[in-house]
Amino acid sequence: MPFPASHPALDRALSERGYAEPTAVQAAVLEAESGRDLLVSAQTGSGKTVAFGLAMAPTLLGEAERFEDNAAPVALVIAPTRELALQVSKELEWLYARTGAKIATCVGGMDPRAERRVLERGAAIVVGTPGRLKDHIERDALDLSELKVVVLDEADEMLDMGFQEDLTFILDQAPVERRTLLFSATIARDIAELAKTYQRDAFRIDTVVKNASHGDIEYKAIRIAPHEIEHGVVNVLRYFESPGALVFANTRERVKHLTASLRERGFSVVGLSGELTQSLRSEALQALRDGHARVCVATDVAARGLDLPDLGLVIHAEIPVNKATLLHRSGRTGRAGKKGVSVLMVSHTRRRKVEMMLNSASIKAEWSGAPSADAIRAKDHERMLTDPILMAEADEESIAIGKELLERTSPEHVAAALIRLYREKLPPPEDVQDDERMKRAQETGRNERGQKDGPLVDFARGGDMTWFRVNIGREKNADPKWLLPLICRLGHVTKRDVGSIKIFDRETKFEITADAEAKFRAAMAQSNDEGVTIQEAVAPAPGEKSLRRWDKPQGERGGDRPDRGDKPFRKPRFDGEGSKKPWKAREDRADGDAPKKPWAARTDRADAPAEDAGGKPKWVKRTKDAPTPEGKKPWVDKPKGDKKPWQPRTDGAAAGGDRPWTGKPKPGFRKPGGKPFKGKPRG
Repeated sequence: MPFPASHPALDRALSERGYAEPTAVQAAVLEAESGRDLLVSAQTGSGKTVAFGLAMAPTLLGEAERFEDNAAPVALVIAPTRELALQVSKELEWLYARTGAKIATCVGGMDPRAERRVLERGAAIVVGTPGRLKDHIERDALDLSELKVVVLDEADEMLDMGFQEDLTFILDQAPVERRTLLFSATIARDIAELAKTYQRDAFRIDTVVKNASHGDIEYKAIRIAPHEIEHGVVNVLRYFESPGALVFANTRERVKHLTASLRERGFSVVGLSGELTQSLRSEALQALRDGHARVCVATDVAARGLDLPDLGLVIHAEIPVNKATLLHRSGRTGRAGKKGVSVLMVSHTRRRKVEMMLNSASIKAEWSGAPSADAIRAKDHERMLTDPILMAEADEESIAIGKELLERTSPEHVAAALIRLYREKLPPPEDVQDDERMKRAQETGRNERGQKDGPLVDFARGGDMTWFRVNIGREKNADPKWLLPLICRLGHVTKRDVGSIKIFDRETKFEITADAEAKFRAAMAQSNDEGVTIQEAVAPAPGEKSLRRWDKPQGERGGDRPDRGDKPFRKPRFDGEGSKKPWKAREDRADGDAPKKPWAARTDRADAPAEDAGGKPKWVKRTKDAPTPEGKKPWVDKPKGDKKPWQPRTDGAAAGGDRPWTGKPKPGFRKPGGKPFKGKPRG
């Protein structure tokens, strides 16, 4: 349909820019009642900037063609990131170019003094990020008293990034009688509360098609082993050959690693993360826009608000944390009616999470293995034969040189040289294999144990296993926390391929599943890690002790304790009723061995037999009626308290002598339950 009329000055700008038909959100905004607050939910890349630019015009200009005064801002646009704010500012500049509007941009990473000078000279429209706008307001550099319109672009992102307090401060400074246009990808509870607080009778516009998230984006899920994710990213980039590609990672360190790895393989790549300065970020983005770089590796925060030209491919090298992040990442492509591809690199440990995430977002993804090297070469062959440069009309100079070449060599040699030059500029593909176990589970609905494929089994230890040994043991502080990743890295397997791990003094033995044994042996034959030797081994003997008995597979635990099948062997329980009765030699262990020092029947308790059973009984408190063991003194009543309680002494025989006692008690002696004795003895 033709573009609806909005404002004469803006209509001319749209025509010059080539806008023939409005997007869904632009048409809905223009059809809404003029002057009302708007609460709009629309996906990224749907033309929101032009939409709220058109919606502001009647309020800002009225019937006038141009702004008469730029002294104080009449419109404020708040965006979550500096990249998005700069992008919005550029869009509004061409849209309002014929109106004489001065536009100021206030974002973090820029010189605040230069921004204040621009604000002092006057600006009709101010675009900025919450933190920098709040700073200018507190320093009296930004006056909001004349505001007529406030726009919150991607409000959900701002709340997710923790700008709730800054937004509240800014909106409280704006006049009450104003229009508030709120744009968000989703209208969650916090967005609804924000709209209820700061909007008046807002008109609700929803352009998000239910159960069809990002209809212009084709989703693909790639089955990949964890140690082959980088190779998978290389092959996906090579297979699709998009003019622009965005690769997402979750941490800054991962961004650095992926950027260096792709650059080493021959890709023109830049990295974006939060630690970069604004100048470095601007250089990286300019390289992408100019075509000097084709791939951008970025974190979620760094990529918010990016609008890159010809971005046809998004790769999730690391799985997004939730559905919203998945949609925001993928929304960088498939914008403004263009088609795009979103690829998720999925290892077996993340499969269930990805399936639930896609299901909750109503996204149908095509599952497959990573593109093979043969498939990529076939694509290269097809692209080369259909390259527009072959069909382009050649100039006279090129034709003359071509004829000279054909005089010197055959057409076949010229074509071969052309093919060789074409291939040299392409990074070589990697040899990547499909995860057959994950593929089989998806096709049959059964896991590795033949069980119904419910939640992923934590550890696949069913079937035949082969034992191997590594020359690292207790003496080198071996621990499963770092041994398991070491085994997986060296053997090109996953932790689901590793069974029991038993750590001994000078070595560690571990199991590998039969399915992964061949791949593990091949990887070990090529491994050259110094100091680490892995060889095939025999299974540990039944009595051979390892560092941890709980390393045993499920179903095999408790072999040492038939009565405690889910726990390792510990001190035997007391026999019989009650917990105070003595326990005897146990005969119920799996190996049939009794404890090294069996307890003998006690003889120094009232309920124990008088005769000695041969072992040395442990001392326990005796009672008066207990029989006196052979060689022991008879029981004497002793007062409770210290081991040697102080007793009053006399100067008679009971004191142990004829002379009167004149000495003082020894230090530390006390009367039973009383203070230390200090007085003199009686004469």
